[in-house]
Amino acid sequence: MYQLTKSNRTNEDTPFVYDTLRQLTIPFDPDNTDYANFKKEVLAGAELQDADGNVMTDASAYIATLP
Repeated sequence: MYQLTKSNRTNEDTPFVYDTLRQLTIPFDPDNTDYANFKKEVLAGAELQDADGNVMTDASAYIATLP
């Protein structure tokens, strides 16, 4: 499962996602293999939560907007 994160300073979404299983933060960087795997897994049905912990029912559409 993945969760979008919030900025500690502004409480807004940041360009990072948290991998809850491996307990690591993944930057939105197309050259990062963890980022590429995150996108593939969400498109294949892995759960993605927004920064408030709500399951994103439109996760595939959101992934399509990412670099």
